[in-house]
Parts: sequence; structure tokens; C-alpha cells
Amino acid sequence: MDRLPIVAVIGSGVDEHDELARPLGRWLGGQGVHLLTGGGRGVMAAVSRAFHSAADRRGLVIGVLPGEAGRTLKGYPNPWVEIPIATHLPLSGERGTDMRSRNHINVLSADVIVVLPGRAGTASEVHLALGYRKPLAAFVTDPGDFPNLPPDVPVCRTVDEVKAFVTAALKTGPRS
Repeated sequence: MDRLPIVAVIGSGVDEHDELARPLGRWLGGQGVHLLTGGGRGVMAAVSRAFHSAADRRGLVIGVLPGEAGRTLKGYPNPWVEIPIATHLPLSGERGTDMRSRNHINVLSADVIVVLPGRAGTASEVHLALGYRKPLAAFVTDPGDFPNLPPDVPVCRTVDEVKAFVTAALKTGPRS
């Protein structure tokens, strides 16, 4: 059995950014990859829903879930997560680069990362991805949607640009 690559999609846990997440999730669903998110609401739910609904999908929806005192937090996992990975790690927020952040798991488990607009937790995952040298691109239609995006992160403004980025990154092979 071949190992399917893992594509992480990170972004807001509040806003779905459906105009970005839906076409991305549907396309990824047909690419023979697993989808990895933080397993919650917002972008995580929107991209998972679209990926899960792809008729020709082979991959699964993986969610790395925050936890507290041995329990998964309320609202996690979203209904489309097929492989929930429970952790004891809290929501990240401003402390997303701390060693006790599940963001490390999300970033290190991914072969390719696509970032949609988000807040502090998303920004910390971007910084981790850069530090771990993971293939990373932002998918935003307006650069103002992600005002603190580091300048060395490539920006894709259309789903076709994201497709080209992901396809090229996967051709270089999985990275550990």
C-alpha cells in the first residue's frame, strides 16, 4: 500500500473563508492525498467538508485536536474528521510556537502546507513551517486578509495557483 502525502490546510478557527476553502478542499479530495487540519471550526471545517464530499477521494480527513485534562475541547472534532488525533495540548493562540503547542504536530506531519487567512494561531503555524522548512504557500485573494504574512511566503491568489504550488511541492516528494 502506497503512503498518501499529507496536505495541511491551516487558517482561521472562526471564519470559514468558504470562497477559498471549498474549491481547495474539493480539488485536494481528488488528488490522492490526506487532508490534515486542526480539526475544529472555521477554515478547518470548511476545507474538511469540501474534501470529504469529493466523489473520487482516496485520502482521509485527519484532525489534530486540542485537549485539556485528558479531554478533547468542545467543538472538536468537526463532523468531517475521520481520523481524530487527540492531544493533551491546549489551543495555541499567541503561544503557538511554544514546545507545548499542537501546531508543531500539524506542521511536522504535513508534506505540504496551504495557509488561508487566520489569526495568531495561524501565524504561529506559518512561522513554524518556515522554521521547519516545509513547503508552504498562502492562499489569499487580498493580501490585506493576512497583514502579517512573512514576505518569504509565496502568495497564491487563485485556486489554479494553489494547484500548481501543491502539485510541484508533491513532486519533490514527502519531507520528514
